[in-house]
Amino acid sequence: MLSTNQKGGIAETVITAAATKLGIPVLRPVVEHARYDLAFEIRERLFRVQCKWGRLSDDGAVIKVNLTSSWCTPTGYERRHYREDEIDLVAVYCEDLERCYLLPSSLVARRRGIDLRVKPTRNGQRACLNRAVDFELPGAVAQLEEHLHGMQGARGSSPLSSTSPPAPPEVLRVGAHEFRNHFGYYLERAADGHEVLISRRGRPYARLIPVAPRLAAVA
Repeated sequence: MLSTNQKGGIAETVITAAATKLGIPVLRPVVEHARYDLAFEIRERLFRVQCKWGRLSDDGAVIKVNLTSSWCTPTGYERRHYREDEIDLVAVYCEDLERCYLLPSSLVARRRGIDLRVKPTRNGQRACLNRAVDFELPGAVAQLEEHLHGMQGARGSSPLSSTSPPAPPEVLRVGAHEFRNHFGYYLERAADGHEVLISRRGRPYARLIPVAPRLAAVA
């Protein structure tokens, strides 16, 4: 059986190779034990990437991803969540499916773990789910590049760095179907200060707005 360190090393190696095949320059920190494992250069911007091993559940329904880091101290193991100011993306490698996935920090920050659903639920539930297919590496990178292209077109050609100040709150416009299928993601975006405008049949239908100040999550 592979150790945790071996799984982490394999995941990092496979993710590096997969990103390289997509034409993404991949950088590594010189010093180990940083909060991120790699950096991806996408459209002249550097993204801090934490690599994770994804385990397929026994029934093959979900990919289970641990989102905490741990280390040994004189008093025992300590665990810590990732914050949005520490990483930009989480890349996941699932050996059982031989696929890589890319998740935004807004979806994974402050969480202990996340499940990426591979098979439909038995009860037909569609809301509050994270479908694995929506985060497959090639498609996720393409969406990120498209988003960055739009941002650069709006502000000129000067490159952005991963250490730039946080973007101001924005209005996210989403259809009811998309909102239902990715409710958890848009809930986190609203909690971070953004407004979510939900449309139905092309017309504004509902609004999701943040609580100010953001309520502290209960561990």
